[in-house]
Amino acid sequence: MSDETEIKPETSADQELHTESHDPAVPAAYSEFMRQGWGDRELDLPPHPIAPYAAARRERLAEAFPGERLVLPAGGFKVRSYDTDYRFRSDTAHTYFCGNQTSDAVLVIDDGEAVLYARPRSERTTDEFFRDRQYGELWVGRRPSLKEISDSLGLEVRHIDELPGELATSGKTRVHRGVSESVDALVAPDESRDQDFARVASEMRLIKDEWEVAELQTACDATTLGFTDAAGEMDRAVEFGERWIEGTFFRRARAMGNDIGYDSIVGGGSHATTLHWIENTGRIVPGELVLLDMGVEGHNLYTADVTRTLPVDGTFTSLQRELYDLVYAAQEAGIQAVRPGEPFSATHDAAMKVLAHGLEDLKLLPCSADEALDPESKVYARWTLHGTSHMLGMDVHDCGQAAPEAYAKGTLAEGMVLTVEPGLYFQADDLLVPEEMRGIGIRIEDDILVTADGSRNLSASLPRSSSDVETWMAAAR
Repeated sequence: MSDETEIKPETSADQELHTESHDPAVPAAYSEFMRQGWGDRELDLPPHPIAPYAAARRERLAEAFPGERLVLPAGGFKVRSYDTDYRFRSDTAHTYFCGNQTSDAVLVIDDGEAVLYARPRSERTTDEFFRDRQYGELWVGRRPSLKEISDSLGLEVRHIDELPGELATSGKTRVHRGVSESVDALVAPDESRDQDFARVASEMRLIKDEWEVAELQTACDATTLGFTDAAGEMDRAVEFGERWIEGTFFRRARAMGNDIGYDSIVGGGSHATTLHWIENTGRIVPGELVLLDMGVEGHNLYTADVTRTLPVDGTFTSLQRELYDLVYAAQEAGIQAVRPGEPFSATHDAAMKVLAHGLEDLKLLPCSADEALDPESKVYARWTLHGTSHMLGMDVHDCGQAAPEAYAKGTLAEGMVLTVEPGLYFQADDLLVPEEMRGIGIRIEDDILVTADGSRNLSASLPRSSSDVETWMAAAR
């Protein structure tokens, strides 16, 4: 161990450095030498196409709360393990209203005037740029300057250090809470006002504009390629298991987007009957089915959410086909129910009617299908388990803080995007189904845009029917 003594910090910036006990000592001579002799370079940040859309969104938000101050943090880093953070992903509401994706930033809309408070690039006047593991340019790369952010997003940007002073001034303030503990602490909470703010910010995302639809289409197209990659790697998956498919899809998501929109579900065999099977530690066995629920998150954070259930060896058995075709018929009914003016619940009701009657034909129900469909019964749901739809956008389960009257109990409108994803799940230990059905799980999911006269399937390029799936898998191999 070196006997050199680490220099004492001289500025507040130095005192906040994110360093570790095992980092080498930094003598004064080294520190002084590192702070000199550097050139400058501009980041290539062209005007962001979201800027005019974000400006219109901020205007609508301000109109909902006239004369008030609205605070939307981007959030900060989250610890993965000790001193290792997860890759940063900005808060959805923050990015929706300004486009920024840098950590620790805060959007403030004060009586209609918007300012983004951001943490800029490391300055060479402190040790941060070469010592700080979280923000240092030589550790994690160069952050954009305030001017670069402003030029790209088309709004005023100030240093994050000015935020406490801004929020200390008088005025009714609402905060989008739960995103940043440090920002939450700057303003006394008002639960009713803050929750209403979150509700409005969520409900504004229910209707997608043309730019958002294009982003979702891009995410769906990349997702189709990821599924095709997975189908083409099925033989390797038989060798290495579910993780091989997970990794194959992740490669496509990182190559063509920002990330995966959620942890991929790769359920081989009976794992397909666990709705959110994300361990992906099982085997892929020829003759069985594998359920793949995966989605690419694009560079602007819009995500696809698609599910296909595939025969591992490329061909359905007669029983697998019968069950798959039942789920497919239910999904078709659900998609046909998607149109403006219809209840959000219409997709679920249409799909469940098909599944319940199918379960009756399979002689599994303890009563008639019509009796099982009665809201006071729902015994069919033993094998369907979940709702058929949820909103989709920047969050895979988008607009979650919207009021029930605007979402789950509301009506569909042009510009909404939702999933349609019925499924059948026969648990491996379910003694009420024939033994040959036990351990089979099937779900088919697509991303549906509500149009003026009906709907459009954004993920239609990925085959759905059993015969089309078999043809596609043969080509992918």
